[in-house]
Amino acid sequence: MELNRRALMAWAAALPLQGLVIGRAAGAPVVPATTPAVRYTMVSFTNNSQIDLYVYESVDATTFQLLKASAYRPPGADPATPATEPTDIGPLLRDPSVLRHENGRYYLVYTTGWEGSSLGFACSDDLSHWTHMYDYQVELPGVRHAWAPEWFVDPSGQVTVLVSLHTGAGFTPHLMTATDGEVSSWTPLTPVEGLGPNPGAENGYIDTTVVHHLGRYYAFVKNELTKFVELAVADHLAGPYTVERTGDWAGWGGPREGQCVIRLPNGGWRIYLDAYNLDDPRQGVYLYSDSFDDFAVWTVPQALPGVSGTIRHGTVLAEFR
Repeated sequence: MELNRRALMAWAAALPLQGLVIGRAAGAPVVPATTPAVRYTMVSFTNNSQIDLYVYESVDATTFQLLKASAYRPPGADPATPATEPTDIGPLLRDPSVLRHENGRYYLVYTTGWEGSSLGFACSDDLSHWTHMYDYQVELPGVRHAWAPEWFVDPSGQVTVLVSLHTGAGFTPHLMTATDGEVSSWTPLTPVEGLGPNPGAENGYIDTTVVHHLGRYYAFVKNELTKFVELAVADHLAGPYTVERTGDWAGWGGPREGQCVIRLPNGGWRIYLDAYNLDDPRQGVYLYSDSFDDFAVWTVPQALPGVSGTIRHGTVLAEFR
């Protein structure tokens, strides 16, 4: 029997809340799993290609096997696009995020370019074969960059995309909510309250990923000024958020970005992080870290075996089999 993503989130929200403690830990107790088996799907681009989608699968959220290399390429993408980070070419496929909808289909949203104001959408029935749906044009004045879109499904089943928009003063996450069952129609983009740039500072928050836990919304955000991943909390998806954990609060180090947070079957949470500075020999790796006390204490980050050093900005989808 297969349960959908809404069932998974409802199950996660029902788990007990434990006490909040500030700090980090080198390890954490492992709670025996009592839930059905989970399939984990990761989508990413790589150090060698920012125009190709790579799809991986895992049964334990740690060891990922390649399902399909170059599973999708945006229409018009130049195969000669280098792996470096230019600002004047496109279309690209960066920062892909995957959703399994209630209709059984998989949907992809991704960054289409370093410059510009569009997001790319594609769909698939099997994760291996993808069809381009459309490029969504952000209809807000002055948008220079539209980066790192991320799916979020509310416990009610409402489907939303969070995207980091730069309008000149810095980055602010924005929300757009699907108004149909095929994620082809959207509400107007609205800024997330409490996560805007400081006045006069060229910074802000990007790569926002949100999880819902016992009635509250926890946003893991990269602070573009400090380059650390911070934690903000709100009672509503749109905010206002209060940034409660700053700096290297969890021991993940920096610079870090491309964070993705999932629920584990044993009751814990896992974050995946991109240590993205390829010019630093201590960087260029892909990390994971776990928490078993509601985001307060995290295990020492470790390189994700098999794919660390290859993938960039992966997003992981967990679903029941």
